[in-house]
This record gives sequence, C-alpha cells and structure tokens, in this order.
Amino acid sequence: MSYVGTSKGLLEICKFGFYVAVPISLMYIFANNFDNLNKFMGKRSYVVYPEEFLTPPPPEELRGMARARKNNLRG
Repeated sequence: MSYVGTSKGLLEICKFGFYVAVPISLMYIFANNFDNLNKFMGKRSYVVYPEEFLTPPPPEELRGMARARKNNLRG
C-alpha cells in the first residue's frame, strides 16, 4: 500500500524536499556570488599565530640555571 495519498506521506515528501533544497540553495548562493563567501568566511580567523614568541635559552644556560638552583637548595 502506498502512503503518498495520506497526510503522513505528504509530510515525508515535504521533509525530503526541504532536506534536499537547503544544501542546494546554500551552494547556489555561495557558488554564484563569491563575495558572499568572502564576507562569511573573512570575518573568522581560524589560525592566529602570536606576533613574537620567546625562544628557549640554550642548553648551557639551562644547565647553569639548574646548577644554581641545586646549589641554592642545598645551602
């Protein structure tokens, strides 16, 4: 038996049409007008790098700091 004639079948057809129409219409909006895509995506910065970062001290300096701390703890 077919449910196309009943209200439940009509609801399912409308839902399916909506699920198909929304992605197609969004693709049409953004694919045909690239300015819309730039306007939407340009406001978000996904990767933000710090302007300057501190470089770690060289190994010799780290060893000296460790020795100084070790001597301060003992004495």
